[in-house]
Amino acid sequence: MKFLDQAKVYVRSGDGGAGCVSFRREKFIEFGGPDGGDGGRGGDVWIECVDGLNTLIDYRYQQHFKAKKGDHGKGANRTGARGADVVLRVPAGTQILDETEETVLADLTEVGQRIKLLEGGNGGFGNAQFKTSTNQAPRRANPGLEGQERWIWLRLKLIADAGLVGLPNAGKSTFLAATTAAKPKIADYPFTTLHPGLGVVRVDGREFVLADIPGLIEGAHEGVGIGDRFLGHVERCRALLHLVDGTSEHAGKAYKTVRAELAAYGNGLDEKPEIVALSKVDALSPELLKQQKERLKRAAKKTPLLLSAQSGQGVQEALRLLLSVVEQERGAEKEEEPRDAWRP
Repeated sequence: MKFLDQAKVYVRSGDGGAGCVSFRREKFIEFGGPDGGDGGRGGDVWIECVDGLNTLIDYRYQQHFKAKKGDHGKGANRTGARGADVVLRVPAGTQILDETEETVLADLTEVGQRIKLLEGGNGGFGNAQFKTSTNQAPRRANPGLEGQERWIWLRLKLIADAGLVGLPNAGKSTFLAATTAAKPKIADYPFTTLHPGLGVVRVDGREFVLADIPGLIEGAHEGVGIGDRFLGHVERCRALLHLVDGTSEHAGKAYKTVRAELAAYGNGLDEKPEIVALSKVDALSPELLKQQKERLKRAAKKTPLLLSAQSGQGVQEALRLLLSVVEQERGAEKEEEPRDAWRP
């Protein structure tokens, strides 16, 4: 299944049905009268967060969603049937934005959340509604109200406990493959990862979700390389594991490049708890390892972990440290005062 994390769709609620002009005309009935029924209400547009989805690929092949119109009223005071609703099913972590991509209309983070995005039009009154003592044979009825329509953007931000960041070929996909059951593409050229990957890490009988974010290069916030589009998936992470390639020219400069892109992106990414690790240490000589470690220590202002996902060196220590930070952040979130329930 292809990964798609944003889609633009057109939605429209149903029009209301028209009222009916009708009169009761029966044999041997002396007094007839108006009996036109009302039109049915148009269908609504709903967006529902469901389980079992992890991409918006369904909205690549269908971009238009229209609810059904309400049926017209009929004689004998019969009201028209209500139009069927249309439901857009999205994975957890999906944001709904307006056409300008500036206003967030809803943020669905839990399975089962459901909001009414557009309301169907009301049905029109039939002529029975206009009967009065002075107008006993009205010959008018109302048309139904039109439904609402708009273009919206669906944007998916993966919900993970921790995220892997770093330059291309820093060993992120190898680390994800070594610690989870995920099978990302791994190769010796840049940008082998073109979309985020998820995996469940199990360490010491506990679990957390780890996300692999495609590599960043200098100028990514301006669209260089694959840009910083996928950094939105890190926004919901509680902690970051920053992998720096030990075989790069200068580990300190590589670290600062990614940190600059995180700061340029904003949304608090540069303020998240971060664990710094020097990767691919099994490919370094003792002298070069010591040099790269010192460079990274000066740049990050903390002692980096030394690990190799290929040989397994330092991997368990990194996972345990990452788990402790994630659980600490989970506890801090629980201690916060409960917020009012979000309403669209």
